Order: sequence, then C-alpha cells, then structure tokens
Amino acid sequence: MPVFEYRGLNAAGQPKSGLKEADSPKTLRVLLKKDGIFLTEVVGQADAQLKAKGGAAQAGQLLNQDINLRKMARGRVTTDDIAILTRQLATLLKAGVALVEALTTMVDQVEKEHLKRIVSEVKQKVNEGSSLADALAPHTKIFGALYVNMVRAGESSGALDAVLLRLAEFTEGQAKLRGQIVGAMIYPVIMVFVGGGVLVMMMTFVVPNVAKIFSDLNATLPWSTRLLIFMSDLIRNWWFVIFPGMFLSVFLTWRWTQSKVGKPVWDRIVLKLPFFGSIVRLMAMARFARTLSTLLKSGVPVLAALDIVKNIITNTVLSEVIDKARDSIREGESIAAPLKRSNEFPPLVYHMVAIGERSGQLEDMLLNVADSYETQTSMRINALMALLSPLMIVAMAGFVGFVAASILSPMLKMNTLFSR
Repeated sequence: MPVFEYRGLNAAGQPKSGLKEADSPKTLRVLLKKDGIFLTEVVGQADAQLKAKGGAAQAGQLLNQDINLRKMARGRVTTDDIAILTRQLATLLKAGVALVEALTTMVDQVEKEHLKRIVSEVKQKVNEGSSLADALAPHTKIFGALYVNMVRAGESSGALDAVLLRLAEFTEGQAKLRGQIVGAMIYPVIMVFVGGGVLVMMMTFVVPNVAKIFSDLNATLPWSTRLLIFMSDLIRNWWFVIFPGMFLSVFLTWRWTQSKVGKPVWDRIVLKLPFFGSIVRLMAMARFARTLSTLLKSGVPVLAALDIVKNIITNTVLSEVIDKARDSIREGESIAAPLKRSNEFPPLVYHMVAIGERSGQLEDMLLNVADSYETQTSMRINALMALLSPLMIVAMAGFVGFVAASILSPMLKMNTLFSR
C-alpha cells in the first residue's frame, strides 16, 4: 500500500501535514476526513492518478522517490527513535496484538518521516508473508545487524515480544551512555572554542597595538615580549596558511585513523593512552559483555553472537581478539581461554566468563560484567570532566598571564627609566 504525504487543515483551520497509507488519493481524503482533517494537497497526486491509469511501476517509483527525498531531509533516525519504536512494538505484541496490526499502529505512531517510511515497508513485507527479520534486513544501516539477528532468534523461539523488550532495554542503555559522553564533552568543547577565539583576538588586535608602541620607543624588549610579538605577526601575516593547514592536518589524521593501515595502529595507541585509554577499554568491555549477554539470552548461537559482537566493537585490536576467540571456540575451546591469552581483556572479564561457562550462567555473568564496567565508565568520565575543566581554565589563565606579563614587564621597565 503506498504512503502519501499530505497537507490539510483541521476543524480549527490550523495547517496539518504528515504521512498516511491509502490505496489512492481519494481513499486518503476519506481517511483524513474521519480524522477531522480537510485535505488540501497530496504530494505525488499526479503520480497516483498515473498509477490508476496503468503506469503502476512508474508511478510508485516516482512517488516513493519524492517522499523518500523529503523524509531524508526532515530528520535523522537516532538510537532513541529505535528504542522507543522497539519498546512500543514489544508492548503491543505482549498485549496479544497481531504483528501486522502492531506495525500498522507503529506507522501512525512514528513521527520521523524517514522511519515512518521504513516501518511502512516492513509492514507491507510482513503482510505479504515475510518474517519480521527478513523485512528488517534491508535496513541494517538503521537497525543494525545485532537488531536483525535478535529479531530472527526471537521469531525462531516464539518469544519475539521478550526479545524486543530486551532490545529496547539494550538500545536505551546504549543511548543513555552515548548521551552521557556527549553531554560531558559539551563544556570542554565550548571552552576550547571560546578560549581559542579570545586568544586569537588578543594576538591579532591587542598585541599589535602594544608592539607598535614599543617599536616607536626603540626599547630593548625581554625575550617573552619578542616571542609574543613574533607569534602575533605570524598569525596576522600567515593566517591563510596556518588555519587551513591546521584543519587539513586534522582531516588527514582522521582519514589515516580510518584507513586499513592507520586504524589498527591508532587503536593500539589509544588503548595505551593514560586515562583516556582505560575509558575506551572500559566502554568496549561493557559493550562486549552486554551485547553478548543480550544475544545469548535471545537464543542466538555463540559463534553467530561473537561474529556480531566483533562487528560492533570499533577498536580493531579488541575486535581481532574476539575474532580469534570465535575461531578457538569453533575448534572446541572455551570462550575465556583465548580472551585471557590476548592480554587485552581485563581479568574480571575472562574470570567471570569462565565462571559463567562452568555454572551455565554465562548470560547473567556477562550482564554483571556490563553493569560493573558501565558504572566504572560513568565514574571515569565524570572524574575526567571534573579534572579537565579546571585544567583548561588554568591553561587559559596561564596564557593570558604570559601575555599580560610580556606586555607589562617592558612598560614597567620603561616607566622606571623615565622616572629617573
């Protein structure tokens, strides 16, 4: 069933717009009238008329392309959107609502147009006899391989509602952790930009005026003042080289860290960085443990679960360890042994995994590991931000003090000479 984008007016005369499924524009008008909306315009109405005349393939293609472009431009699908969708779908299924009917409800419930189109396509495929996992498979960029595989396992075990509930909790947890990290980084980033702007203003406007005074007096200046004037002249005369060069260097470094050659080297360096490296490792361990636990609880086989976990761990060093662990398990070895041999996983992880394998409670042990490391990650990030803010203030104050001392020192010296 096609999805039409419409514009209309409600009973109060206020403009309304959105997306709605209908067989034709005529049907759309009837459906909107029931909702108290008077239809004024249908995006793609000419295409729908073309479809009625027999050009179904061409009409559908043009209409979907028009709606797709509009939706793509009206908002990116976030982790929070997926979490809300998943929890609502799980609630409907747990209440006994049929899958197709639940998906129909979600099409009306979803606000972001790009996600609404995807859910509509999924509903249509499920209505035609496809499984939910197969319907979601073409949209792995939005939902991810983890999501699709867990849904497939849930359908196979007949516990789709429970699996979706776990997925919702998992997705919400990931979104919460990401939001915490982003929120913690906002203040330092603002400080860097504001501080950098203030320093550039001082070097380009304040220092040159002071330097002109010293030049007119033909005074012998201290080394700090000469250095300050040199830096000021360098920025004013070569800004068109310095600033593009800085941005280019950052860009080229970023590209190198994403390349096949540079990424493994960079990931290894990051893990060895003081303080930052431990946070990156803790975050990776938490993601590894929680994802593996969620997959195993949902009925995904160990080898397939490790394959998925390997792909969501962004650090190539740790990802290679998981890949080797998967190969060792295929040969009959336990999960804990290759993790211990790698010297990249903390003792808590492989000890808890070993205990879980022996006791048959691997999923619960992994969940405990994830909780522990997420708590440690949160504490480390808060401690880092608490330390970083005063350090940045001290650094800015130090530079401002250097500028002030470099300017005032020769002034005081000349004032002493003139007073004699």
